[in-house]
Amino acid sequence: MTTKGGLEGVVVADVQTSHVDGEAGKLIYAGYMIEDLAENALFEEVFFLLHHIRLPNAEELEALRADMAAGAAIPDAVITLMKSMPKDAPAMAVVRTATSMLSAYDPDAENLTDKDVARRKAIRMTGQVATICAAWVRIKNGKEPVAPRPDLNLSENFIYMMTGEEPDETAAAAINVYLVLLAEHGMNASTFASRVVTATGSDMHSAVVGAIGALKGPSHGGANAEAMKMFLDIGDPDKVEDWFQSEIKGKDRRIMGIGHRVYKAPDPRAGVLKMHAERLADASGNSKWYEIAVKLEDAARADEYFIERKLFPNVDYYSAIVLYTLHLDIDMFTPLFVMSRMAGWTAHILDQMSGRLIRPKAQYVGPTGLSWTPVSER
Repeated sequence: MTTKGGLEGVVVADVQTSHVDGEAGKLIYAGYMIEDLAENALFEEVFFLLHHIRLPNAEELEALRADMAAGAAIPDAVITLMKSMPKDAPAMAVVRTATSMLSAYDPDAENLTDKDVARRKAIRMTGQVATICAAWVRIKNGKEPVAPRPDLNLSENFIYMMTGEEPDETAAAAINVYLVLLAEHGMNASTFASRVVTATGSDMHSAVVGAIGALKGPSHGGANAEAMKMFLDIGDPDKVEDWFQSEIKGKDRRIMGIGHRVYKAPDPRAGVLKMHAERLADASGNSKWYEIAVKLEDAARADEYFIERKLFPNVDYYSAIVLYTLHLDIDMFTPLFVMSRMAGWTAHILDQMSGRLIRPKAQYVGPTGLSWTPVSER
């Protein structure tokens, strides 16, 4: 049996966490439309939903929030390691390495079979990854990391640990929406990577590190950083049309953040983020980047190439504007993706703990019938 490249169309697992309907432009988390969750849910509620396939009650939600905040501190040795890394090191490389080091200080790191232990570990690691991300923002700018507070939710704690100040409600709400929207998305590359590692009987830290490595690629999690670099290259709303004509028309016609492997209709996450990008633009008084994005989207929507191929803005397109308006370095965009996707990855890891080794076949297409010749005769 042969398949299309990239295992396109191959079903590798039955899941309850999410359903992506690319033709209709719908995303569902365990039965709930993503638009409904983005408008109403805390990230912690979505984490619980993905792990338990139901929403938490008030007591369960507070217990999860408290446990995630209480477990979010990272060992001093990890901070020391991060301080020793070059300040211009890629943020995703720092997050990957620091997350791996956490396993050496986790008493449950090698418990590979107990799902209750694994879920507690997932909660703890999710908080710790947020702390690593915020700590790196400060370390690379010559500041001391700030410890997490036990009274805040994850979005608020990230803002607090990054700034050292009481979290701004608008900023925390925008981060929360971003985390909710990117928490889970079917059998994407990084999720599949986490399940492959888990299926070998390996530990959760290794599975998450494998997922981070997959997400680091610009064809997956790094796309929003590339989209923002594109907006910066355009520089001004008045230059969008000229840029489109010179850089897109007659060339490879690739616009970072427009088009998706699965969606052949508008990505529902993009619409939510577009709304928040507009709100942040109005609140900050800096609407330039939002205006560039809208004008470029309009240019693509009017072009036959994009119309015929059903290419629409995906989640990366407007998320770049949201994160940049919140004064996050472009290099930190993908680490925030990691913070969010920890919910989906760990839910999949727990599901895969009882599954079989993932061992697909490869079809050999190389040479045959060759005879060995001594090196002196080659």
